[in-house]
Amino acid sequence: MAALGKIRSRGVTLIVIIGIGLFAFIAEEAFRSCESSRNNARQQIGEILGEKISYEEFAKLVDEAQDAMKVMGQENLNDDQLNQLRDQVWQSLVQYKIIEKECDKLGLTVTDDEMQNVLNEGTNQMLLSTPFVNRQTGRFDANQLKQFLAQYNQVKSSNPQAAEQYDAIYKYWNYVEKSLRQQLLIQKYNGLLSHCFLSNPIEAKMAYKESSEESNIQLAAYPYSSIQDAKVKIADSDLKAKYDELKPRFQQFVESRDIKYIDVKITASAADRAALKKQFNGYAKSLAEMADPTDVVRKSTSTVPYLGIPVGKEAFPTDIAAKLDSMSVGQTLGPVESKADNTFNIVKLVAKQELPDSVQFRAIQIGGTTPDEAHQRADSVYKTLSAGADFATLAKKYGQEGTEQWLTTRQYEYTNSMDNDTKNYLNTLLTAAPKELKNIVTTQGNVIVEVLDRKNMIEKFTAAVIKKPIDYSKDTRSAIFNKFSSFVSANTTLDALEKNSAKSGYRVQEAHDVTTSQHYLAGIHSTRDAMKWLFEAKPGDVSPMYECGENGDNLLLVVCTAVHPIGYRDLNDPQVKEMVKAEVLRDKKAEMLMAKIKGVSSIAAAKAKGAMVTPVNQVTFSAPVFVASTGTSEPALCGAVYAAKVGQFFTRPVKGLGGVFQFQVINRSKNGTKFNEKQEEATLRQNAMRNASNFMNELYIKAKVVDNRYLFF
Repeated sequence: MAALGKIRSRGVTLIVIIGIGLFAFIAEEAFRSCESSRNNARQQIGEILGEKISYEEFAKLVDEAQDAMKVMGQENLNDDQLNQLRDQVWQSLVQYKIIEKECDKLGLTVTDDEMQNVLNEGTNQMLLSTPFVNRQTGRFDANQLKQFLAQYNQVKSSNPQAAEQYDAIYKYWNYVEKSLRQQLLIQKYNGLLSHCFLSNPIEAKMAYKESSEESNIQLAAYPYSSIQDAKVKIADSDLKAKYDELKPRFQQFVESRDIKYIDVKITASAADRAALKKQFNGYAKSLAEMADPTDVVRKSTSTVPYLGIPVGKEAFPTDIAAKLDSMSVGQTLGPVESKADNTFNIVKLVAKQELPDSVQFRAIQIGGTTPDEAHQRADSVYKTLSAGADFATLAKKYGQEGTEQWLTTRQYEYTNSMDNDTKNYLNTLLTAAPKELKNIVTTQGNVIVEVLDRKNMIEKFTAAVIKKPIDYSKDTRSAIFNKFSSFVSANTTLDALEKNSAKSGYRVQEAHDVTTSQHYLAGIHSTRDAMKWLFEAKPGDVSPMYECGENGDNLLLVVCTAVHPIGYRDLNDPQVKEMVKAEVLRDKKAEMLMAKIKGVSSIAAAKAKGAMVTPVNQVTFSAPVFVASTGTSEPALCGAVYAAKVGQFFTRPVKGLGGVFQFQVINRSKNGTKFNEKQEEATLRQNAMRNASNFMNELYIKAKVVDNRYLFF
């Protein structure tokens, strides 16, 4: 009881302690929850229709597309190509998510039967890019696909070497199938939408009349350029009224930012260039003296490897390929500077030959416990084949198929390195005559080959190329870096940068409406960190100095000058104000010109008032009139002409885009085209669909798409 009383006497203190403990526990859990939410947000690459798109999900889609490109022969994408692929994947994802939602509302789906019908028809362009195309019909062959799928599971367990290739094709087919199903759903939605646009015979007759009825007129033009801008007074109230009228034009649906920046390109100094030129003179001498240029090219660390085999001209860089035709065998050219890629170049033409682009052959590999044993076996096989033995039968004796296969130039000419065995093997195939047997000796054994056919004889070149960028030295980089770093430290505001940049040899540039969908800031590679900074910066903030560029050879300083949030750009925005001012200026000049020509009732009177009078023929309602004197197309003028009577001088001035106009219709006639009701109705439906083609943009806006890819790529 005493203990209980003691506890009661300290009840308030205990409650406070327990409360603090509970609060700490709850706060800790809340903190963990917030931190978890922040981590999840950091992994979100975007949002579509409220659905969060994670980095992992998007990266998986990009990998699928990249793997598909590899199957089609497009490997080793550079940064620009990879960014283009990411853009395509993102745009496809956004479009499909949006259309999928609309289709869900309408109950539209793509059934398995519909998919099967497309496969059976075999003409869809996606299907024609697969390996399952019948060479005779040129169509996709569903039976070939079935055979492949049946073989796929067998190969996975029975032939590990072939399994990798089968797996790549299997993944590619899954990618095609998924893409095709999405494509069909989008086509079905677009087809439904297109059938919502109708026409009728009455509309068709009106459209025919508007396009076939042509008027010849005498046009009196009063260009706006005839009034100097300085003579037009524009008040703030005029700008405000016009802005309110045009406000919908200035709505933007993604945030953008304006910047000013200084970009310093690090380039080789005169001393750097002289040192590299001296080095290249040594390479040129060595190439000219040596029969085998392999070591010289390798030691030079040229960006173009020397294979020592004949290849097509397309395998060489463009600037080198352009020189090969005019060179003689044995000639060494260079050093030559190429401005296009900022390199020094030397080329030695070792050989020039007419050789087949494609060679059909079959081969048997002969091995042994030792190279000598392999050579002896190969000699025996070679003699047996030369005596007339069946090639395929003999190949099977050595556990091989001996099947016919084709070798094309593109299969080897872009490789980065080649050993002597491969070089000898390829040279033998390229130079052997049809039906000729060759016993090729390699370090591991022998290969017996029989060349069966040679096609498409082309000129091939064996050339040694030394190509190296005219790069800067460490000392040059340090000097440029230190100078710009000191300038940045001494000028920490935009005013200071603009005031002092020219004195230090720098130039302040600007870019408007930068958005997160851009891959490069100011068109400079590897500026992701600068982009991240920009979209967290406030107007007036000056960035740190960034090292960026394709090879780290750019120094960049950025100033955020304006932030344009989602919504309407206001009148204080310089770009908006300039657009509004141009519209007001045109209105004011139109008023001045209309006041000037008030009472003009003939072409002669118009000319007396300073009009530029010219004949304009074949004016129809369906196409805007191009006025040479103002250099503008005038839709309002063609409507007025269509409504006027023949012989009538149209006294009411027509306010156009390039001036004010009056006119007199001289005559009117039909242009001779025949009325085709069905064709006119079809054209009207197409025009209506084209005018409504912006529907996807409307759906995109409503989807509230968020694109944060700049944070990851």
